[in-house]
Amino acid sequence: MEYRNLGRTGLKVSALGLGTMQFGWTSDETRSFDIMDAYVEAGGTFLDSADIYSSWAAGNPGGVSEEIIGRWQRARGNRGHIVIATKVRGRMGDGPNDEGLSRAHIMAAAEASLRRLQTDYIDLYQAHWDDLVTPQEETMRAFDDLVRQGKVRYVGASNYAAWRLTRALWVSDLHNCVRFDSLQPHYNLAYRREFEQDLEALCLDQGLGVVPYSPLGNGFLSGKYRPGRALPESARASGVERRYLNERGFALLDVLDRVAAELGATVAQVSLAWLLQRRGITAPLVGANSVQQLRETLRAVELKLPGQAVQDLTEASRWQSESE
Repeated sequence: MEYRNLGRTGLKVSALGLGTMQFGWTSDETRSFDIMDAYVEAGGTFLDSADIYSSWAAGNPGGVSEEIIGRWQRARGNRGHIVIATKVRGRMGDGPNDEGLSRAHIMAAAEASLRRLQTDYIDLYQAHWDDLVTPQEETMRAFDDLVRQGKVRYVGASNYAAWRLTRALWVSDLHNCVRFDSLQPHYNLAYRREFEQDLEALCLDQGLGVVPYSPLGNGFLSGKYRPGRALPESARASGVERRYLNERGFALLDVLDRVAAELGATVAQVSLAWLLQRRGITAPLVGANSVQQLRETLRAVELKLPGQAVQDLTEASRWQSESE
C-alpha cells in the first residue's frame, strides 16, 4: 500500500480509501467486518463514512455505517492505526435543527457520531454538502471549537462549488480559525468537468487533499455495463444508464479495454490508476461488497500507467466534449 499526505497536512492516509456507504445497506455487519479486516490486512488505513449512511434504505435510520465501524474498531482494538472520516449536514431527525451546518446541528451531530463510532475523536470531519442558509462564519467557528476540544483533528468539505469553497477558506483566514484541508468531490475518468473546471486548480493552489467519491462511476468504469447487455440488478443501475451509457461512454470503454489488455489488468484497475496518477489526488474512495472485489480493486495502487496510456485515456474522456 502507498501512503500520501492529506493535502498540506501531516496526516498520512492510504492511497485508496474505503467508502462505507454500503455497510448496513448492501453489506450486512458480518460481511462489513470481513471487508474492513481485508482492507487493513492489505495496508489500508482510511475509512470514510457519513452520519446519514444509509438512511435511504428500508429499515435504516441513518448512522448504521458509523455504528458498524464503531463495533469493528472496538472489537479489533485498532483505533490508533486507522483514520476515520465522517460527515455532517444531512437530516438526522424531525426537528428544525436536525440538519444543516449550523452550530447547533454540527455540535449535536458530532457528539452523536462519536457515540456511534465508539471513539473520542474523529480524524476528518467533513461538511457533506454546502448550506446556503447558515453563515459560513458560524460553520467554521463550530468546526474550530470541535478541533480545539480535541473531538476533531481535521475538517474537510464535500460537494462544494468552487466559489463557496474559496469563500470558506477566506472566512477561516479572516477569523483565524480552522480551515478545510480536504475536498471530497464527485470525480472519475468518465466524469471530469465538475472537478477539473474550477475546483482542481483551487485545491492545488490552496493545498487541499482530494478524496474523490464514485471513482468507478457507480460501476460503469468496472466494465460491467456493455452495449446491448441487460442492466445489472443494482440500486444504481438507472443512474449509470442516464449518465454514462452513451456513445462517448462506450468509446471510453473501448480504450479502457485495450489498455487493460496491454497491461494485464482489469478495467477497474486501469480506471483507478489513471485517477491515482492525477496531480493533487490523495485517495479515491472505493467501495466493496465482498473481500474478493476489494482485493482486486486494491491492486490498482501497484499499477503504473505508461505515458501513452494516460494520454489515450485522457483524450478519450476529455471533459470539453461532455454534455451532462
